[in-house]
Order: sequence, then structure tokens, then C-alpha cells
Amino acid sequence: MTQLRIGLDRAAGASLSTQIYREIRHAIETGQLAAGARLPSWLDLAAQLGVARGTVRVAYERLVDEQFAVVLGPAGTRVAERPPLAQAPARSPDALPLAGLFRDFGAAPLAFQMGVPSQAEFPFKLWSRVLRRGARQAAAAPVSYPDPRGDPALRKEIAAYLGVARGLRCQPSQVLVTTGFSGALGLAIRALGIEGRPAWIEDPGFSLTRIALDLAGMQTQPVPVDAEGIDVQAGIALAPRAALAVVTPGQQAPLGMTLSLPRRLALLAWARRSGGWIVEDDYLSELQLTGRAAPALASLDEHGRVLHIGSFSKTISPALRLGFLVVPLELAARFGEIAACLAPAPAASIQHAVAEFLRDGHYLRHLRRMKRLYAAQREALLRQLRDVPADLMSVLAVAGTAVVTRLPDSVVDTELALQALPFGLAPTPLSPWYGRAPRPQGLLLSVTNLDETRLARDCRRLVQLIRDAR
Repeated sequence: MTQLRIGLDRAAGASLSTQIYREIRHAIETGQLAAGARLPSWLDLAAQLGVARGTVRVAYERLVDEQFAVVLGPAGTRVAERPPLAQAPARSPDALPLAGLFRDFGAAPLAFQMGVPSQAEFPFKLWSRVLRRGARQAAAAPVSYPDPRGDPALRKEIAAYLGVARGLRCQPSQVLVTTGFSGALGLAIRALGIEGRPAWIEDPGFSLTRIALDLAGMQTQPVPVDAEGIDVQAGIALAPRAALAVVTPGQQAPLGMTLSLPRRLALLAWARRSGGWIVEDDYLSELQLTGRAAPALASLDEHGRVLHIGSFSKTISPALRLGFLVVPLELAARFGEIAACLAPAPAASIQHAVAEFLRDGHYLRHLRRMKRLYAAQREALLRQLRDVPADLMSVLAVAGTAVVTRLPDSVVDTELALQALPFGLAPTPLSPWYGRAPRPQGLLLSVTNLDETRLARDCRRLVQLIRDAR
């Protein structure tokens, strides 16, 4: 049995049970108490500290509730095993804002983790059969160079899907299969020949979009968003010579509003007048949990200024690294030539599998199941958050498959996100999404991989971390 050294201050503001809890928790977090170590019984520790047994019981129950300890019947109360992903990564002063959250890429997703579809409801058996058929089809194909624009069958299915689900009428020749959003964005910048030019990005907006544009030599200009989406007039005032605007009109990332029709028309008018280009990042496609998703911005484009980017990362799996780019018809040949040199399509077997998944209706059925699941899990999360004191965490927005929350200014969200990892929680900090000050402190809580049997406990643990960080 572990001998604990706990100092109590009876004149302190914190209760004795809280002090005991904090001392034991600190010993666990610092490694003084190893996983599996047996804690003293209530009676023994109460006698050692000169307190009532009920005081120790309250402290132990809190440790168990927050998964620092487990009760093993006759084996007593022991320090819980920490998750294998638990160690918060070391941070370097020059690390990218989100670098600390790139843990083990092969590990199972954690609670609140963004960007990973539900693992619980994915049709793995069906997908395995589809993958096997895709591999056999690729192996039986003639030995020759593949089409750099992507498998013709897949491009045909993507074009058909976009017409039905996103209101975007396009020909298969306009579709290029890419290695996700980043591959499509890099291809677009090269093919348009706009390296080094100014570019509008939403503020707040995807940090990795900003980083990708910076790496391409673009001069990024954060443009504020409001209830209607990106403020086009503000963009013109801030960067009148911009060659590119990267937007998320379907569901703004991270705040969730849909770009209004007046703003869509204003953005298209800006592109037509200035000769600028618009990249539509349709990152959630039709994965709209409330009502029907608005048609794609590209469906309104009559002058060939919009490039539409989508992917299957949020709907099937990010491991596919498979997305698509829809370009104006007059640019299709040039994009195909650039793709042949710089951006080859993903493996043929994966493309064949996704084509079958789309063609046979599995994809749309899967999306319908995911919408129902995510809507239920989002409501469950919102019920838990209603009981959280507003001075600790408040709901800022309900956005797509995430709930955006606001934290007190005294809490550093990037540090809090790292502190949450040892407890199996992976909220995404809000402040790195902002390109300009002030950068509000907050967390994005994804609903895609919540375990409702543990949700209340996970929320309590997160709230306690916020309390401790104040």
C-alpha cells in the first residue's frame, strides 16, 4: 500500500476533501503515484490526517469520477491506468499552433477530437468488401500510366453526386481527383499561376489553410466574418489587389454560419470585376445536421471564377487522403497537365472503391445515418453544457459537427487542450483559428466520436481542468 504525504491547511479557503483530492491528483500527474498503486483505505488515511472518513470518501469519489482512480473491490482503490496516448507532447517555442495536437496518427480518436468521422457506426465490413474489389480491379488493369486527373469512373460518380447533393452541374472532365484539400489547393495555386499574390482568408478560419497559403508564398489577409459569413467589402478594403479568396460558404469554419445569398453574389461580383479566383472549401459537403445544406457557391458561378474543393475525409475517412477539385470547363485541360507533373491522383484501388461506394448508393445511405447520429450526439453534448457555469465555459456557436465554446480570458486554450490529452480528451483550441487580435479563448468540441455512456464524466473532467486553469 502506498504511503501518502499530504499536508492540510485548515485555514485555507478550499475544503479538506478538496485539498486531499488535489494532493493525490498532483502525485498521480507527476508520477509519484504510478498506475496500479493502491491508495490507503478511507479509514487509514482519515486516521493519518486526523479527519473524518467521510472527508476522505468525498476526495476518493472525485478521483474515481474523474478517472484518476478505480475501485477494484477487495483489491481496494488504485491509481487508474492512463491512456496510452496520454502524454502531452513536448512543445517547442517555434511549434505551429496546432502541432501539439498531432499525436499518434494511427491511434483511435479521442472524445471531442475534430476531423475524424464516427468509428462506432462506420460500415467496416461493407467497406472492406468494397476495398477488396477495388484492389482486384486495380490489379487486373492493363499496365499503363493512369489518368493523372483520376479514375474516369470515380470522376463520373463525383460529378453525378455533386449535381444531386450540392446543386453543382459539372462534367466529369471538370473533376480532378486529389490527395485531399491540401493537394487540391496546392494544385489550384500552381495552375492559376498566382504564387506570391495576396489572398483573402476567413477570420476566424482554418489554421492549416493559412499555413498552406503561406508556404506557397501567398500574402494572406485575414478578412472578418459576421453572421452572414465573410465580409466582402472588408476584404476589398483590406486587400484590394487580392488574387484569391478561400472561403467555407456551406458551413463557415469554425463558427458555422452559411454564407448569405447577398454575400455570395457580392463575392462572385468581386471575382468577376477584379479577375480574382474563389476557392470554395466544401469541407462538410452536405453533412448539415439542421435542415438541408445550401447549394454550393460554384452552382451560382456563371463566369468561371470558382474552384470547388471537396473531400471524403469527414464523411468516410481522413486516412483515404482522397478529395476532388472541380474547375471551370475552360481550365480543365491546363489543370490536367499540371496534375500530371505535380499532383498525381491517389492509388487506383482506393479510387475504384470510392467509385463503387458512390455508385451503389452506400455513400448517401451512410451520410443519412451519420446525420442522425451526429444530431443526437450534439444534443446530448448541449444538454451537458447547459449545466456548466457560464463564467467557466459558454456555448458560442453550434457549428456543423462541433460545438464552439468560449472560455474565460484568463484560460489559455492551447495549453488547456494539451492538458486535456492525458485524460482521453482532445478539444481543439479556438484562438489559433484567428489571424488577428483579439483572439478569443475557447474550445471546439466535436460530436463525431462521443461515447454517451462517458459523456457526463468527460464534460465534468473538462470543466475541472478549466477551473484549475483559471
